[in-house]
Amino acid sequence: MAESNQILWPTRYAQANCHVDVRNELEMPLDPEVVWAWLIRAQLWPTWYPNSANMRFVEGQPPDLALGTRFKWKTGFFNPDTGKATAFGVTVDCEVVEFLPPERLAFEFHGTGDSGYQAWLIEKTEKGCRVLTEERQRGFLTRLVRVLAGNRMVKQHQVWLETLRDNAAKGLPP
Repeated sequence: MAESNQILWPTRYAQANCHVDVRNELEMPLDPEVVWAWLIRAQLWPTWYPNSANMRFVEGQPPDLALGTRFKWKTGFFNPDTGKATAFGVTVDCEVVEFLPPERLAFEFHGTGDSGYQAWLIEKTEKGCRVLTEERQRGFLTRLVRVLAGNRMVKQHQVWLETLRDNAAKGLPP
């Protein structure tokens, strides 16, 4: 991705300050605006992304994310190795802190024992778009999960990208 499309990390989420840094990228033969529409339609995440549940808006206007939107959701309970849910799940409080349609989305989140920052970049290409998501986390629980879960988050984010692509291929969300 071009330098102008790099993630703008807050200082507290600089790589040296975090225990987890996960980056996934996927080329999609799709219109960036349609991919964007599915990404920001957060109320639908639990219907197509198996690592999400209990999505609700705390501040902002559903169904779409916008700058300043606060939302809560449950994540971390899907095991992509088995394709099944596990008992472990964390409810996280999120706030959208970067929002530039249809190119940039980022939200900061806080959960039990940790905090993090997840950014999404969508870059138009000759064949559609390239979508990048990167997440950094810090805190006690994050250190523990890193040791126990290994590269599971990389696999979960890959599922997120692939299911985003598959839904965007159907056209705009309902």
